[in-house]
Amino acid sequence: MKFSNFLFPASMDASRDQQIISETLREAQLCDELGMDMLWLAEHHFDGICAYVDPVTFAAALAACTKQIHIGFAVAQMSLHHPVRMAEQMALIDNISKGRLIVGLGRGTAYNIYDYQGYGIDPAEAYERLIEAEEIMIKAWTTENYAHKGKYWDIKLPLLRPRPYTRPHPAIVRACSSEEAMLGMAREGRPFLMNIQSNEVTKHRMDLYRKTQRDCGFDEATIARNVDNTWVWRNIFVGETDAEAERLALPAFETQQAFREAMRKKVYAEQGLLLKQETAPAARNQKQHSLLCGSPATVCEALAEIDKIGVGGLILVFRLGPMPYEVAANSIRLFMQKVAPQFQRKVGV
Repeated sequence: MKFSNFLFPASMDASRDQQIISETLREAQLCDELGMDMLWLAEHHFDGICAYVDPVTFAAALAACTKQIHIGFAVAQMSLHHPVRMAEQMALIDNISKGRLIVGLGRGTAYNIYDYQGYGIDPAEAYERLIEAEEIMIKAWTTENYAHKGKYWDIKLPLLRPRPYTRPHPAIVRACSSEEAMLGMAREGRPFLMNIQSNEVTKHRMDLYRKTQRDCGFDEATIARNVDNTWVWRNIFVGETDAEAERLALPAFETQQAFREAMRKKVYAEQGLLLKQETAPAARNQKQHSLLCGSPATVCEALAEIDKIGVGGLILVFRLGPMPYEVAANSIRLFMQKVAPQFQRKVGV
């Protein structure tokens, strides 16, 4: 397995935004120094759930202040981006980072109507916009004198500059919150990002992902490569002992979950809008499924269960809710010094 830090810092008070952003840069540099494989960035607007808000701008800052760690989006909400501008920005960051960029794309949030309202986008259009935008970006990276006339964009451009550092273009990965979306990626022979699920659901989906690719005629080398570039999400905290880890992590995790739930309730109370109706408790809200917490030995045991499933990498959130930076940084150090070495990790992505 490869290991990554999902930089998803909450700022529950607008007066602390700058501090949280600065600390998140330090967190990224620490992961780079310790030899972690990846950093992932989120995109959420207007609510403090993600302090740096814009993953594109933040990725450029990370590309300039890190040396070897790869940088990806989990995900950029493509319904909020112009595809040609995004293609230019990705090509620039790919050049700054010398090929360390992974372009993770998604339809957009399923929980916060503010994201769409703030940009004047109808959430019902989000998936169609994603599909059209991805096609435009790939063609813009690889085609001269490109013209496109679609439902949302009418485009004509001679040559996108700069050309991507990675040829023919940076790697693209799609976020899949549902099993059906994952099956779509399997049928196309593409890797994907899985949101927080129980180990049982994770195993079911990964087994089905492999089977679907085989049924579609992909060879075993291609399937193995796609699995190697598929990532699953968990929250994590490593302490010196189980008791210390629970004391430091559980209150922060519970505060994080309450903060996000309060935002959804606020939107519903104000506008009567709910973008996604959940019929069963989501795994992300249940610590037994979403939080790996304990001493290095305890976390190793939990990771071994995921490793047996067969995934490419883990997207790990180390800094939970209002957790102080130094507490999260110590967890990262313990993870990289005492947990990660217990697993055979690949170099690169």
